[in-house]
Amino acid sequence: FARIRDFSRSERNMEIMDLDIVKTAWSDIVAAANRHNDPGNFTALVGYEYTASGPEYQNLHRNVIFRGGQAPDLPFSRLESGNPEDLWNWMDDNRARGMESLAIPHNSNGSSGMMFQLTDYSGRPLDSAYATQRMRNEPLVEIAQVKGASDTHPALSPNDEWAEFEIMPFRIGIRMPSEPQGSYVREAYLNGLEMEAEQGFNPYKFGVIGSSDSHNSSAAGPEDDHWSKVALLDSDGQRRGAVPLDTPREDGGIYQDTYYNTWGAAGLAGVWAEENTRESIYDAFRRKETFGTSGPRMKVRFFAGHDMPALDDSDMIGRAYANGVPMGSDLLGVVEQIPSFIVWVAKDPDSAPLQRVQVIKGWVQDGAAMEQVYDVVCSDGGVVDANSQRCPDNGARVNISDCSISAGIGAAELKTSWQDPNFDAGQHAFYYVRALENSSCRWSTWDAVRAGVEPRADMPTTIQERVWSSPIWITPPE
Repeated sequence: FARIRDFSRSERNMEIMDLDIVKTAWSDIVAAANRHNDPGNFTALVGYEYTASGPEYQNLHRNVIFRGGQAPDLPFSRLESGNPEDLWNWMDDNRARGMESLAIPHNSNGSSGMMFQLTDYSGRPLDSAYATQRMRNEPLVEIAQVKGASDTHPALSPNDEWAEFEIMPFRIGIRMPSEPQGSYVREAYLNGLEMEAEQGFNPYKFGVIGSSDSHNSSAAGPEDDHWSKVALLDSDGQRRGAVPLDTPREDGGIYQDTYYNTWGAAGLAGVWAEENTRESIYDAFRRKETFGTSGPRMKVRFFAGHDMPALDDSDMIGRAYANGVPMGSDLLGVVEQIPSFIVWVAKDPDSAPLQRVQVIKGWVQDGAAMEQVYDVVCSDGGVVDANSQRCPDNGARVNISDCSISAGIGAAELKTSWQDPNFDAGQHAFYYVRALENSSCRWSTWDAVRAGVEPRADMPTTIQERVWSSPIWITPPE
């Protein structure tokens, strides 16, 4: 990694590069995507990763996705510039020539504050031009993947009991700590909301996806069939630090000295598109009608409006689109009217049942950004406590000896119509859904069970897999 960084900063890097080879490799990638794209059956998107980093290994990576099968002769890389704003300029130039694309920041948790900082790359305060260009080129952000979750951090959301989920504490490729502030999506939403309320622009109005980011030519796999990320380097329980070594290290440690044990198992992108084609999926990306999961194939619907249909309406989804807005959209507040939110989550048939569904709210009050987590629907007939805004414990448990989970507890789907008890139409606000499964074994516990050893005491034995929707933003009336 250090050699790549040094090469990218060398004044001779373009002299050393053979651009004919680069063009050939890139054209092969584009041709492969076009060759395997089968509209209606299998969509292959043309794309690549822009691997910029800050001066001290702060991760600034983006995945660049093109709408169609046409792409520039060369991708824009960190060798041209490590400044993401230069990437956006390149994308704008391509757009003017008919090549539409978007970039998706990922692993913001490893950016040590640079991904969502309050200045631009040069240190100047953000302004409306920056916000407009960033949102034009980066309408989405990654919220979870193998290298951890980027929703929020316990240091940023101390009142969120579920904030400590797959926290990867380091920068990418090195064991320097990553500063939470400026690195997590929810805080970026809150900062963007403050800027919108005070200055009239918001550079952090992202929809969300999940990803695997696997480097082993496959998907990352679920917790109980974890294929890991970097091929031979973390291909089994010992190499990724979940199972004791056959022979202790020279310093007496019994586990591999690695940071791979801080990584998760997977992430998955969900898109509400009209059809399985490049154009339809890309357009859903653009309108931010997207969601991300920690790996399972959960589904979430999220709508808001002032004339929402009943949950038992046979055309509920159609009426929700007609009378309201879906995830990723803006809703104009109406004085003396409280909008209704339709929340509907379905479990992955091959994963654990659902435990609860939550709505996470952020708002600006008296010039300060605030957040609150509401449980809005509970499994097993549970009722949300009016004071704590929490569901009761549904009693689901995990048997760590074999990773079996409680049978007959939890829900296949959870659906509700909800109104914010503290809604104020005059406040800038956002709302997004987070739904939690019953607890299940983490990949590291599965490794230990299969090896016949006790799980590591310093690692979580269980996790609650989850899904996050893109937000709906409330704009106060004029």
